[in-house]
Amino acid sequence: MYAVLFTTTGLSAAEISSLFIVWSVTSFAAELPSGVWADVFSRRRLIAAGPLVTGAGFALWVAFPSYPAFAAGFVLWGIGGALVSGSLEALVYEELDRAGAAGSYARVMGRATAVRTTAFLLATAVAAPVLAVGGYPALGAASVATMLVAAAIGRSFPESRDRNDGEGGGGEDGRTAVGSYLRTLRAGLAEVRRTPPVRRALVYVSVLMGVTSVDEYLPLLALSTGVAEAAVPLVILLITAGEAVGGWLAGRGSRWEAAALAVAALCLAAGALAGTPAAMVLVAAAFGVLRWAIASAEARLQERIGDDSRATVSSMAGFASDVAAVTAYASYGLGSAWAGPGPLIAVAAVPYLLLALAHRLGRF
Repeated sequence: MYAVLFTTTGLSAAEISSLFIVWSVTSFAAELPSGVWADVFSRRRLIAAGPLVTGAGFALWVAFPSYPAFAAGFVLWGIGGALVSGSLEALVYEELDRAGAAGSYARVMGRATAVRTTAFLLATAVAAPVLAVGGYPALGAASVATMLVAAAIGRSFPESRDRNDGEGGGGEDGRTAVGSYLRTLRAGLAEVRRTPPVRRALVYVSVLMGVTSVDEYLPLLALSTGVAEAAVPLVILLITAGEAVGGWLAGRGSRWEAAALAVAALCLAAGALAGTPAAMVLVAAAFGVLRWAIASAEARLQERIGDDSRATVSSMAGFASDVAAVTAYASYGLGSAWAGPGPLIAVAAVPYLLLALAHRLGRF
């Protein structure tokens, strides 16, 4: 509901887009450093710290609803997300690999995404009555509480890799730590530069994830179909259900990925342009397929990179996807002077069609 909060506070579409750009710029500025830090330090600790930083941003939004507070909140969210992204993917893949189950990575991450989106679905279902009773402060309090729970869960993850985390009195001095950081960064950059399969997988997953950032405008798309503000969560509920289904199906039918992406692109364009609440079913189907495809793309990337710089390379994908997201946000902000949410979101179908074609031709 934060896009609607921004609108009701008086922000224009261009101002909202500028906030999303602040979010993405912060994310990609913090993405690579946090990935290298995860490889050198502790992936689990970063996974636990990320939600705490994000929760602080949510608290700012409801305490001081204004453009500066919204921007500061997005800075904190960007940092928090960067701490988790590459760290989580690397930790899950490496622990599965140690257990001899690396082949189940796509299925595990897909189901984790499905659990997340199902929880989001339930939260969206109760958002309307909570908003009606307690307003945005109640929604904000619930969001902060959720981040505290996420931090506790992250801290409980296993981490069996050797690391220099400062525990037990054997930590590195500052000069050695900097040297380890720089060596890990160079190793990750070299792996992407010298290994074409890794580079191609990184580009594919980055574009796929980056363009999907248009989902931030889906509440505005829902409003443009004529539904009441209080009913927007119910429309988003439908899209979240589609993403949950896509997550549960992750790891299956990957040979159909190119065709499925093309169908998703067509559904997204048709649903966004129709301008009716019923057409949001097509948008939900599109995002379900995209969620399924992202899990498969991330699994291919993890299969091709080494353990020593796994979080670093994963964070490079996050960095590149944030660059794509900034492009999408800027395009939406500029285009909002001439078109509404429907046509602008429909444009996102073009990159997906191109990815589908490239995948069909064996480029990725």
